[in-house]
Amino acid sequence: MRYAGRMRDLTPWHRLFGIALTDLFTGRPWRVELEKELALKSQRLDVLIIERLPGAAAVTDAAALADLPDGLENLTAHNVLSFKSKQEALDGWAMEELIGHYVTYRKLASIQALRGPPAAEPPTDSMEPAPAAERLLPEAAFRLYAVATRHPAKLFTQLAPGARHRTAWPGVYDVDWGSRRIRLIVLNALAKHPRNAPWELFASQLDRIRYGLAHYRPRSPTARLLRFHLATVHQLELPDMAYTLDDFKLDTYRMLIDDFHALSLEERQALLERMDVADRLRGLDPEERLRGLDAEEVLGMLDPEQVKAWLQRTGH
Repeated sequence: MRYAGRMRDLTPWHRLFGIALTDLFTGRPWRVELEKELALKSQRLDVLIIERLPGAAAVTDAAALADLPDGLENLTAHNVLSFKSKQEALDGWAMEELIGHYVTYRKLASIQALRGPPAAEPPTDSMEPAPAAERLLPEAAFRLYAVATRHPAKLFTQLAPGARHRTAWPGVYDVDWGSRRIRLIVLNALAKHPRNAPWELFASQLDRIRYGLAHYRPRSPTARLLRFHLATVHQLELPDMAYTLDDFKLDTYRMLIDDFHALSLEERQALLERMDVADRLRGLDPEERLRGLDAEEVLGMLDPEQVKAWLQRTGH
């Protein structure tokens, strides 16, 4: 029991939330970036970027938006999303941070759109001003989202009168903060519906978490691992009980195989060293086994008596 408690304390909620959204947008014309490098200064955003895929036209039909959880029906080309888990409060300062991240990201996205991807070079503390001909991408191409697990009581007291606007969905608001309108999504207040299962996984109420686990439909092996991990963190059984620890291990192994090419040389070597020599050589023909060795090295590994016997047997 003490071990489970430590898992809860150390659970990387932001990264798990990002994995869930990455899976949610699999097969849709957006991609999710869990971390975004700021070229103005070397640091990572603690927000997610949901960016329309290159070449994808503006979404005008309902197919790409179908079954998205409540609050995401108005996605545009660039969507900056901040998430506050049950351990954090969404307040005015968090909104200021979100707007600050949006400002920086809008500058970078504009530069990339007009100049192409920046060359790989060390980040600097300053950026040369863009030529006057280069302008920011239109404001309408960006939307801001604040997702909070708990009711943001403090934030609601900090809003100006009339700055909170209800939407057609319970738990979803449009909030005016300064000159920006931000979509606010409160996970503990959403309607219980299968489409909201990705949100429910990150609620703090156990009945909602159970509902999310029961209705969440992973689109990838990564998300199956996520579902199993969250059930373990909350000490809950998966509703269908079809996904076992052995399944978890098999999916992990498959992901490792699929991503083997992305591992560093040291990581690959560490895995190979854990394998038996016979397993490492299985499937290789003789030429592949000897590749990289010169004739003297090969001869040096042979028993002279066996070589002599082979020469006599073959008439050499």
